[in-house]
Amino acid sequence: MHRSAVFFILTLLALLPSVASSQNEESDEINDDNLVDKVAAVVNDEIILYSDLMARYVPISQNLNRIADSRERQRQKARLKADLLSELVNEELVIQAAGDSHISVESREIQAAIDDIKKQNNLDDNQLAEALRGQGMSMARYRKDLKRQIIRMRAINIMVRPKVKVSDEDVKARYGEISKSSKLSSRIKLQHILVKVPGDADDSAIAAAQEKVKLILTKVNSDLDFADLAAEFSEDEATKSDAGELGWIERGTVSAEWEEALFSMKKGESKGPIKGPNGLHIFKVIDIEKSTKKSFASSKAEIQSKLQQSRMEKMTQNWLESLREKAHVDIKQDL
Repeated sequence: MHRSAVFFILTLLALLPSVASSQNEESDEINDDNLVDKVAAVVNDEIILYSDLMARYVPISQNLNRIADSRERQRQKARLKADLLSELVNEELVIQAAGDSHISVESREIQAAIDDIKKQNNLDDNQLAEALRGQGMSMARYRKDLKRQIIRMRAINIMVRPKVKVSDEDVKARYGEISKSSKLSSRIKLQHILVKVPGDADDSAIAAAQEKVKLILTKVNSDLDFADLAAEFSEDEATKSDAGELGWIERGTVSAEWEEALFSMKKGESKGPIKGPNGLHIFKVIDIEKSTKKSFASSKAEIQSKLQQSRMEKMTQNWLESLREKAHVDIKQDL
């Protein structure tokens, strides 16, 4: 129970070594000793403080400081804060629903969870306290957050999970779908050519990149050697000198849009431009491996578990939406 209930806290601890050694101005904002707090949101009659938001934001925001473009960095930070605040609102709604249903957590359960976390991370009491101080977080705040996480998971398990049903017919139907797709490629080996497009590129820069891709595609479609073209034109320094090779890409490891485009290609086929976070790509499939069909008996437990998880996530989301529709939620804009 503890592993799932305190996933957020374990994630926070996994980041502590790097964050604690490089506290920044944002972590200072949530230090309990010098806090000047404000309201981030109101959920019915309860408030979410800015310090609550920052306690979640700081441990996972460090990589954003590496974004060179200041406007893009600030945009990403604002988006992360908004997403985390929405999560906090949903969490508060669940906590309130749990209270209405008399779902609670005892102090001994919180301590047991903390002991479990210390054991998993090889920390004693002093090391845990020091790690938390590196986050600008007190033990009292930590216990409060941990308690909320456990209540949240308990409420979902009590109020949502019993409604999730997966029948044998559902499992058989899903197995049939998987069997039909077993002839599809399970992974592909790729080469690519990248034409970079900065996040702050204006219309003229985007148009120039598109024209460059058209020129390269003309050469690709003329059966010129892809490796030579990658060496000449690709702006991916990590792969251009290695024939543009990306290695094997497995189904399910890329975005849905990329998967649809890439896994529909045949061996030797090239396709582009395909837009990515760094610019425009031209891909070529070097090799393909097909998936193998498993028996129903060996697949049943895994299929049932995945269906259960998928339906649980969907029903939980629907439940959260219904709670939010009935609630008074006021999100403050000056964060």
